[in-house]
Amino acid sequence: MTADHRPPAGAQRPPGFDEVRDSAEFAALRRSFRRVVFPTTAGFLAWYALYVLLAAYAPELMGTRLGGSTITVGLLMGLGQFVTTFAITMAYRRWADRRFDARAEALRDRITGGAR
Repeated sequence: MTADHRPPAGAQRPPGFDEVRDSAEFAALRRSFRRVVFPTTAGFLAWYALYVLLAAYAPELMGTRLGGSTITVGLLMGLGQFVTTFAITMAYRRWADRRFDARAEALRDRITGGAR
C-alpha cells in the first residue's frame, strides 16, 4: 500500500471500498481506535522499559526484600507486568464491546452488503 493507504494500481477492491475509506464514518472509527490503542501501547511500553532499565541499572533496588520475606521489588514488578497485560486486555475488550465493535460491524455490513 502507498502512503495514502491505497492499494497498488490494478489490485482488486471490494465494491464501495473507496467510498468507505474516504468517509467521515471510517475516519472517526479509525480516530477512536487510535485514541485508545496508541496511548495504551505507549504507556505499557514505558512501564516495561522502566522495569528493564531498573533491572539493568538498579539491581540493588530490584533486589530489595519486602518485609524480610523472599519477595523482592523486582519480583513484584515482574508479576506486575503480567497483571498489567491482563488488565489492558480486559479493558480493551470491554471498550471494544461497548464502543467500537458495533460501529465497525455496521461499516463492514455497508461495504459487503450484509454478507459475511
